[in-house]
Amino acid sequence: MTNPSFSRRVLLQKGAAVAALAVFQPALSVARAQVGAKAPSMDIRPFHVDIPQDALEDLRRRLSDTRWPEAETVDDRSQGVNLARLRELADYWETGYDWRKAEAKLNAVPQFVTEIDGLDVHFIHVRSRHADALPLIMTHGWPGSIFEFLNTLGPLTDPTAYGGSAEDAFHLVLPSIPGFGFSEKPVAAGWTPARIGRAWDILMRRLGYDRYVAQGGDWGAIITDAMGAQAPEGLIGIHVNRIERATTLPPEIARALKSGEPAPAGLSDEEKAVFDDARDFLNKGFGYAAIMGTRPQTMGYGLVDSPVALAAWIYDKLADWVFTRGNPELSLDRDAMLDNITLYWLTSTGASSARIYWENGTDMNKAAEINVPAAVTIFPGEVYKPPKDWAERFYKKLVYYNEVDKGGHFAAWEEPELFSTEIRAAFSSMR
Repeated sequence: MTNPSFSRRVLLQKGAAVAALAVFQPALSVARAQVGAKAPSMDIRPFHVDIPQDALEDLRRRLSDTRWPEAETVDDRSQGVNLARLRELADYWETGYDWRKAEAKLNAVPQFVTEIDGLDVHFIHVRSRHADALPLIMTHGWPGSIFEFLNTLGPLTDPTAYGGSAEDAFHLVLPSIPGFGFSEKPVAAGWTPARIGRAWDILMRRLGYDRYVAQGGDWGAIITDAMGAQAPEGLIGIHVNRIERATTLPPEIARALKSGEPAPAGLSDEEKAVFDDARDFLNKGFGYAAIMGTRPQTMGYGLVDSPVALAAWIYDKLADWVFTRGNPELSLDRDAMLDNITLYWLTSTGASSARIYWENGTDMNKAAEINVPAAVTIFPGEVYKPPKDWAERFYKKLVYYNEVDKGGHFAAWEEPELFSTEIRAAFSSMR
């Protein structure tokens, strides 16, 4: 099988037209343009990130040529990302940021692609040196990526070097969701979280793991929940750090939120706080999901054409969801944020990644009750933090529930050591 990066370099030598294609398409797509349609294969092929320099120069040119709007007319974030803050980030992106360092981080770990259900899926696969390590597949969400997990690789695969024991070790599989990063983009509808969950089971079995656990946050949690509901033979348990509201809200609370009525009587202080947070999010923070759930293609034109539009769209949600609300730089440094944003830009996945919202809205077979052993960690910066008895409505075998004191929606990214500690504890009874 032709190596994708080698294929792209060969293409780039053939002229400007192919070079222009390489600027806007991920490595696999460019390679496929040369070799043509491939026969279905169970091969697992090594992957190496090697973005053409032309793509990086085009990014800087577009940043330099940005047509900026006027400043917001308020002193807070109620109208969106502050102009001065975004201009500062964009200036650094253009003149100070180095994608090659991000590329080196990815190429320092074993990466692969394999075809599942007609699509090439990109994934990181790191085997622990400890013989009895438990296989674990972890899934990112939007607007995240595999970059979220890189700082957990050491603690989870080599725990003895990070204060743990050999019994805490995991073999890690970190896939990119179809339409995200270096995974192939679906060309037809139907890639729902449930379908992705089934693909992940195929991936784990293809890697030789007949007994494994799964973990996720954001869309990764929804995909992991789907796997828990499907309960494939090899899946022995799941962990999530984000819980789906629709499946865990008591009926009377769900009705009040939907109708706009006051909170039901008799709620505890904790339950009332969860209700108020959920209402605030639905009223002020849910617009992004409504747009991507109904018009991913329309908004995708801007996200694929303008790096500043893409940065603003992603930065806004980072600011909303990190533990340090409104100040993502206090939870994630600029380079970390730009590694992730640049990955979306270079792979041209602004539209394709948004479609998972649309797909989920059209799925009439969403996850049912989960009867495999399940574990939950509640991070304080998360948008929805249900009490344990609400979580038990959905996770019928809830074997671990813990609330920690720091970290937000991007738990592995923001607090990799704490996240890793939680993963060890969550799966300790499932080994």
